Amino acid sequence: MTKLTARQQQVYDLIRHSIEHSGFPPTRAEIAAGLGFSSANSAEEHLRALARKGVIELAAGASRGIRLVASDDMPHQFTLPHPALMQLSLPLVGRVAAGSPILAQEHISQHYACDPALFSSKPDYLLKVRGLSMRDAGILDGDLLAVQRRSEANDGQIIVARLGDDVTVKRLKRRPNGIELIAENPDYENIFVAADSADFALEGIAVGLIRSTEF
Repeated sequence: MTKLTARQQQVYDLIRHSIEHSGFPPTRAEIAAGLGFSSANSAEEHLRALARKGVIELAAGASRGIRLVASDDMPHQFTLPHPALMQLSLPLVGRVAAGSPILAQEHISQHYACDPALFSSKPDYLLKVRGLSMRDAGILDGDLLAVQRRSEANDGQIIVARLGDDVTVKRLKRRPNGIELIAENPDYENIFVAADSADFALEGIAVGLIRSTEF
């Protein structure tokens, strides 16, 4: 049985919780903030200790490069960033024209070959992020967001939504009379969508992130 210190267990549980609720492993800075470490370097030290104990794997140079390793006493397995064979071909979607399907051929600029282990669930496409409205969730302008097509999402998940003629990435928050699309940046306003709105459509949920400089 793998023996973790109390602090190591907290780090492990935070990683697992992050994936369950957002689809992403946390950054070192997010681990440090969540557990009150003095710096991201402290989080890195705990991650390396967990890696030495064989309960996680660290992917050098990958954004959010943490992978949980399943075992009898650590049964919760999530498939997270890991530099393995590239074998999943995903279309990259750029700007989406008003009123047309997000995977319309004219929106696809190229295809990327990706390791399936980069993602918490199998994605259907990559969406190029524009703007900084999700900055504090670690999603930056130019990043490639891996999206799984869905018509439903859980409260708190990061989603891709169509609002009228626009496609946006936000965190979903359910309200009694509708939903709120939460921006993870105080410089941007949240968007409220009434329950009976015909302008809203859920395009999918985020299941991973690739920093474009990794290609």
